[in-house]
Amino acid sequence: MTGFLEETFGLTGRVAVVTGGSSGIGRGIATALARAGASVVLIARGAPALRETVAALESAGGRAAHVIADLGERTEVRRAAEDAARIFGEPDILVNCAGINLRPPMDELDASVWDRSMAVNLDAPFLLGQRFGPGMAERGHGRIINVASQQSFRAFGNSGAYGAGKGGLVALTRSQAEAWSPRGVCCNALVPGFVVTPLTTHIPPERHAAMADRTLIGRNGRPDDFAGAAVFLASAASAYVTGQSIFVDGGFSAH
Repeated sequence: MTGFLEETFGLTGRVAVVTGGSSGIGRGIATALARAGASVVLIARGAPALRETVAALESAGGRAAHVIADLGERTEVRRAAEDAARIFGEPDILVNCAGINLRPPMDELDASVWDRSMAVNLDAPFLLGQRFGPGMAERGHGRIINVASQQSFRAFGNSGAYGAGKGGLVALTRSQAEAWSPRGVCCNALVPGFVVTPLTTHIPPERHAAMADRTLIGRNGRPDDFAGAAVFLASAASAYVTGQSIFVDGGFSAH
């Protein structure tokens, strides 16, 4: 059984780049990939959180490193990609989890909020995919995992620019799959439900119970709820799964 699990789900010898990997869902995914055997490079803005996460991964026996970058700036995205690839080599796995959650009412949504939202939530995944996807395809193997949102599919909570960007991310995932899956690169999106992370601090605590009641399981999500789905999508197990949006939401979207 151990041999089967390693062959099917193991990531030994693989290299993963995880944006937003120092907190929330991104940290949960990075931890899972490292525990499955991947060497993991985290990209985020905050140096203290990055250092702490890398130390935690290494203390658990993983191989990890970090790159500090503001993914809202295209020059920073390109620089971070090159820095990340120099650490453990060209990645086999790209996880785009970094995001910002700006939600002014539509009447108050201005171009600056729109531009910043699109830069982080859509442009950065596009640019990183363009940097790493062709190389994965040339090598005949790769995985791209884009972390989308319930707002990719339905409007609520002042979706605004956030919902538009996350909707675009799901469409980008399909486009990446169309381009690269014939050459071994599976591209999929993970769709979280409500998870308490730094991105959801704008939601009042009294709303948390209401969000939990909307699930079929009866609780809100935790970052470690994404471990199994992330390892599945990053591993050989998902070789015939591409262009899909995988909901990890406790039944939130089905209720």
